[in-house]
This record gives sequence, C-alpha cells and structure tokens, in this order.
Amino acid sequence: MKVALLGDVHANLPALEAVLADAQQQGAEAVWNLGDFLGYGPFPAEVIDRLRGEEAVSIIGNYDAKVLRFEKKKHKWRHTKHADKYLAFRWAHERLSDENRQYLRSLPQNVRLEVHRLRVLLTHGSPAADDEALGPDTPNQRLEELAELADADVVACGHSHQAFTTHAAGVQFVNPGSVGRPEGGDPRANWALLEIEPEQLTVHHRRTEYDVQRTVQAIRRFGLPDDFARMLLHGRNLNQVKFERPAGRGQEPVTEIRRTRSRMP
Repeated sequence: MKVALLGDVHANLPALEAVLADAQQQGAEAVWNLGDFLGYGPFPAEVIDRLRGEEAVSIIGNYDAKVLRFEKKKHKWRHTKHADKYLAFRWAHERLSDENRQYLRSLPQNVRLEVHRLRVLLTHGSPAADDEALGPDTPNQRLEELAELADADVVACGHSHQAFTTHAAGVQFVNPGSVGRPEGGDPRANWALLEIEPEQLTVHHRRTEYDVQRTVQAIRRFGLPDDFARMLLHGRNLNQVKFERPAGRGQEPVTEIRRTRSRMP
C-alpha cells in the first residue's frame, strides 16, 4: 500500500495541489494529513475543501484549534501576539464557513490505524502534546519516552516543519515536513510517500515544485503582510524572514531525496 503522508499545509492551495498531483503520479492510494490546514496562507477554506474532497484521513493541528478559539481569544491576543500573527489568525477565522468550522471541530487530535500488521499513530506534534515539535535534533531519550507512550509501531508527526525519519525503542518516527510553509531555505513543498508492506515501512521523503508565485500574488492581492510571501519565496519561517538574511535554495532533486527502509520488530 502506498500512502501520501503530508501536513502543515497552512492554507497554501497551490502547494497542496502540486503535492496531490505528485502523489497520484507516484501511485499513492490514500492521503494521511497531520493537521494545520490553516495559517499565513491565503486559501484556508479552499485547502479544507480540497482535503475533504480527497477523503484524506485527517487530524486537527494546533494552529487549526487556535483559529477555532479566535472569537473568544481575540481581545487578549490583540495585546499578546505579534501583529502579523494576530492578523493571520483573524484572516483564517474570517474566511471559514460554518461548515468549515464544524468539520475542523469534528477532527480528533490523534488517529490510530493498522495497515499490514503495522500499528500507526497519526499525531500533529507528538504523542504527548499537539505543540511539541519533533525534529532530527530531538534527543533519543525523549523519543524513547514518546515511543513508550505511543503504543504503536509507527508515529507520524508534523508541526516542526522538519522532515526526518528515525527509530527509538522499536518505534519508527516519521515527519514529512511542511507542504505549505517549508523551511530550511528550500521553497519546495515537503511530503513523504509511505510504502507499507507486512510489518515493513519504506519512507520516501520528497520535495515537489509548485507555483509559488500564485500563492505570493494572492497574499499580496488580499493585503496580507509581505513577510508571509517572503516566507514562501525563501523557505524560511516568520522570525527568520524578519531578522535573518535568506538562506540559499537547496539543491536536492525534486523527486526522492531520502529513502529509509526498515523491518519493524
């Protein structure tokens, strides 16, 4: 079975469309979405509608949950959050229909699946918290603690926007990176193609070209901060585009950039 594992689309419809087209070309039979449909991008409702149309197995991300709380928190957040971040929350909130909101509220924080005798946990951050960012530098001791908590063979996680695959205490951790707000100086969309066989998982980390200018033009057309466009153009997060010089674009091929094959214990 081939599965497109993706997450952190962050309202970037052109990036999502390119990834879904690439996944179809690679023979993906299902889409697993690790949450954060919303945030910074100009197409929040369209991203939700597209993933629903794909019948993706989805969970809610921490950013999505915050957008749903915006109405109650907006007066406090106006004084406690950076102006650009406040605007991003407000933009997403105002462009969601009641149906969009109802759908997001219906999503769980975690989903457990069993495919070819592999127990898979989909979670946005970590098995412990939806805002815990796991990346290639996460200490092995912490991964071992989370492995015990997960009660799964595979933990698929997002949130950190850092693609990686690693093992700890007999559990394989996979983060596909971010579709809609990639980082590391490379603006291409990140996702992972999973090949699942009996008790075996092969992970292909991929970067896919998309029409960045289409998203950038929409950001500017809607009057959103230009730093949101710069994040996408340079593959950087908001703090980096505000305070750091842009990194050069990486040179990995658009197709498979890393492959990890393992047999689960």
